[in-house]
Amino acid sequence: MPGPTDPRGPRLRELGLRIGALEAGPADAITDVPGVRVGHVTVWRDAPQVARTGVTAIAPGTDLFRRPVPAGGAVLNGAGELTGYVALSEWGTIETPVYLTSTMAVGRIYDGAVAQAVADDPAVGLEDVVIPVVGECDDSWLNTAAPVQVEAADAGRALAAASGGAVAEGAVGAGTGMVCFDWKAGIGSASRVVPDAGATVGVLVLANFGSAPNLRIDGVPVGRLLAGPGEPRSREAGSCIAVVATDAPLQGAQLQRLARRAGLGLARTGSVAHHGSGEIFVAFATTGRVGRGAAREAAFADGELNGLFAAAVDAAEEAVVNALWAAPDVTGRAGTAPGLPHEPVLELLRAHGRL
Repeated sequence: MPGPTDPRGPRLRELGLRIGALEAGPADAITDVPGVRVGHVTVWRDAPQVARTGVTAIAPGTDLFRRPVPAGGAVLNGAGELTGYVALSEWGTIETPVYLTSTMAVGRIYDGAVAQAVADDPAVGLEDVVIPVVGECDDSWLNTAAPVQVEAADAGRALAAASGGAVAEGAVGAGTGMVCFDWKAGIGSASRVVPDAGATVGVLVLANFGSAPNLRIDGVPVGRLLAGPGEPRSREAGSCIAVVATDAPLQGAQLQRLARRAGLGLARTGSVAHHGSGEIFVAFATTGRVGRGAAREAAFADGELNGLFAAAVDAAEEAVVNALWAAPDVTGRAGTAPGLPHEPVLELLRAHGRL
């Protein structure tokens, strides 16, 4: 059966919270970047093993094998995995959607991503090979990690479900079993429009990190002021994969720098990137696509990146908050991860002048 998908009412931005000076796009999501689509497959069952997991696909466009998108990556703390990271760092492109899932399911979703690439273009594996981009976080507190609960075909199913517009958040797709600051979290997304650059920056996070006392929302120390959740996760270390998208015509080195700014957004929410945590980021641009192996010329001056950097930081911060705000209580393998309590948080934000 599917897991909970109720977003628990209006998002904080709709209630008046404004993180940073820039305005959000129409959906306040990564899909505000033209051409970007997001889809989920949620795996939720109680037998024969408890499954609270899934797959999320972020598509930068179509025809990626023949026309890869410019890309770059960055690592804040490397206790995690993003397949294809070495290749995208070397070439400055990615040629598949970005898939997110559970740690021990990476191999299976990689297989599914290859199968989907071949289905999309029969030249894959004949004219050239692909190296799919698959990121992970550990959901084994709520999800039974072994045996692996997703199927290879779930990669294709998530991609087939991908669409623009509003992005389902919280306990959905790869975020179904994720916990952040000891509260239930998972998928979150946000965007910012940068008028000076004539561009949009969107971020999607798979949020699975931190401990309750460190949680901050727009600078308010919510985690210290709230009564913490009654059943904290067993360890502070977790992970966060952040996917940053833009329609600014950036190239690989510039996108690497843009990806790195996601870490500043996580820090604002209270992340310290613990020793055992994997904070890995990938950024791509939907413009500037050319054929495989063709030369790319810089079309955006490095000195003009500051607005995009600010947008990435603000959107990453808000994406984590949105993941927490959307997720309900979820009971899984080892206990219950409670949803962030809305009314007490709203009271704190009002008291600190944020609403």
